[in-house]
Amino acid sequence: MKQSQRWQRTLILCLLSLSVVAPLVFVSRRLKVLTPDGRREFLDDLSSHTYRTDPLRLNAIEQEGAEELEEPKQVVYEEKDFGSSNSYSSEKINDSEESRIEGYRNNLLERNEFDHDKIQDQEAQQKGLSSMDGDKGKFNKTVTNNQNILTHSQRMIDENIKVTDKQSVRTATHHHQISRSQSRRVTIQKVEEIKDQIIRARAYLGFAPPNSNSHLVKELKLRIKEMEHAVGEATKDSDLTRSALQKMRQMEASLSKASRAFPDCTAMAAKLRTMNHNAEQQVRSQRDQTTFLVHLAARTTPKGLHCLSMRLTADYFALRPEDRKLPNENKIHDPKLHHYAVFSDNVLACAVVVNSTVSNAKEQEKLVFHVVTNSLNFPAISMWFLLNPPGKTTIHIQSIDNFELSKFNTSNKYNSSDPRYTSELNFLRFYLPDIFPALNKILLFDHDVVVQQDLSGLWKANMNGKVNAAVGTCQEGQTSFHRMDMFINFSDPFIAKRFDVNACTWAFGMNLFDLQQWRRHNLTAVYHKYLQMGSKRPLWNIGSLPLGWLTFYNKTMILDRRWHILGLGYDSEVDRNEIERAAVIHYDGIRKPWLDIAMGRYKGYWSKFVGFGHPILQRCNLQA
Repeated sequence: MKQSQRWQRTLILCLLSLSVVAPLVFVSRRLKVLTPDGRREFLDDLSSHTYRTDPLRLNAIEQEGAEELEEPKQVVYEEKDFGSSNSYSSEKINDSEESRIEGYRNNLLERNEFDHDKIQDQEAQQKGLSSMDGDKGKFNKTVTNNQNILTHSQRMIDENIKVTDKQSVRTATHHHQISRSQSRRVTIQKVEEIKDQIIRARAYLGFAPPNSNSHLVKELKLRIKEMEHAVGEATKDSDLTRSALQKMRQMEASLSKASRAFPDCTAMAAKLRTMNHNAEQQVRSQRDQTTFLVHLAARTTPKGLHCLSMRLTADYFALRPEDRKLPNENKIHDPKLHHYAVFSDNVLACAVVVNSTVSNAKEQEKLVFHVVTNSLNFPAISMWFLLNPPGKTTIHIQSIDNFELSKFNTSNKYNSSDPRYTSELNFLRFYLPDIFPALNKILLFDHDVVVQQDLSGLWKANMNGKVNAAVGTCQEGQTSFHRMDMFINFSDPFIAKRFDVNACTWAFGMNLFDLQQWRRHNLTAVYHKYLQMGSKRPLWNIGSLPLGWLTFYNKTMILDRRWHILGLGYDSEVDRNEIERAAVIHYDGIRKPWLDIAMGRYKGYWSKFVGFGHPILQRCNLQA
């Protein structure tokens, strides 16, 4: 009996001691959470507990929801976006950046929950104390202070999140710019791979026996057709479609089969070298053919111009002899007027030179145009100016047959069929004092120029005893740059002794000649001397420009470049601002503005002085 009572007392004491020790253990665990080592353990326990609803808890949730959170970025696949590797790397960078930001946010929110729960525990303790003491005023004050602390903490967290968002946006933008610059550098990668695949497939087909009809040959031919159709005229990756990428993989599989079937690398290299050589030969042949056709087009009269010349000639001979005379014939020998000369067999070219000069002149009544042509085109040019008189300006049309200059014919001295080098009109410029014996000065135009400004200031220039005034072509780097040794043989002792290879050269096309000084120096005889010497030994290249440099050596005044801009007949990169500021623009070269091979960007400066609405031009189908 006593023993049973002893066991009962022992059990009761154990239960009492357990009831005392258990709260102590629980409190110690709660205190452990307040240390840095126990924080994570407590946060893990929070996820498995459901907390009671509390006004403070709801207040914290509302403040968190009030902040606008960034929506997840949506990646939309487009068919023409083939920078897959760059897009993947960009998305990977963005995803890692977003995950880092999201982790930082979660860390802040966890810290918020921990602080909030700690405040709740403190609140419970304060509640217990206040209920024991019955001091409700102190409890309310504690709750208010805790709420203020929570609000301040939430504001600090929101500000940190905003700063983090701004930094993440800047970082993401920087990575996006980097990825875009990388994608721009490889925009033609896929196109080049497709072309390389086609070349490799054709090389493998070259290894197959002639008339082979094996499965591999059929497959390669099919793949080549598919790839050529897929690439089409694409010049960059964005021009390709999704199916082109699929066909690339199929082609790569076929090429892998072919590489196993034809493993001889030496034979493959030789085949590729042969294909490369053949391709270079084809390019060279096509280049030569293109050059020939362009020069042929430059030497051939277009059908419309031929039609115009024939119709004007017929109309001219239909007139009575007294109706064929142009007005103001009394002015053609007046040395006080401004005399211009054009040597040409092209009706429209002469019309543009005259129309552009007259339309920009301030005193049209002072202008006298002398047009010299051959006997074949004399009626057509005369008829054109009878139908289209240029206002108050005087027009004088002459035929080269009227001059006794046939003994100086140079067409048989050059082994060339190009009329630019063999035409007598091209060398007639060296006989200006004989053609115009009553004049003191004359301004010579090529028929492929357009006048854009009034030229009266040029007539007032002091030539300081020089014979020729022209724009220089000696500025290195300019499109019209020429050196004398480029056209003249300075290895000849006669040339090397009398001329400086570094002397400044000048251009034909717009030249003001002082005919009085010309006669004083007897430069026509100088021209004849060099012409005869050049016929015996090679002193210069073909053309009249080298002869002009020799004849007017040290007798040329260089004009400012704004008077005369060259290169519109062969150079596609003449500065448009220089063209518009120039007094005269020159279509020197083979791409004349009246030909179909003319450069479109310059043709408008010429065509605006042609009246394409004229009935005779429309009948010949001449259009701008």
